Amino acid sequence: LVSLFASDLLVGLVVMPPAMLNQLYGRWVLRGDLCSLWAAFDVMCCSASILNLCLISLDRYLLIICPLKYQLRMTPGRALCLILATWTVAALASFLPI
Repeated sequence: LVSLFASDLLVGLVVMPPAMLNQLYGRWVLRGDLCSLWAAFDVMCCSASILNLCLISLDRYLLIICPLKYQLRMTPGRALCLILATWTVAALASFLPI
């Protein structure tokens, strides 16, 4: 949940203000090189948010299906690896193209 909060907070703090300026002025008013960086952050934060929701759903599914084995399967180390994988995939999907 903290990772989902972080991704949504980044959307609100990093992605939304330039998008608001873009909507108000009808064009990109910031420096030109910031446009591609902003687009990459937009894709990364939104992808991380979606992937975090998928991980939360998977976690709840595993808890419901096998409640007795859940503690053995979902250790803090595995949870951290899943969160790091989520952010890595989101970052690669957004920053590799630029």
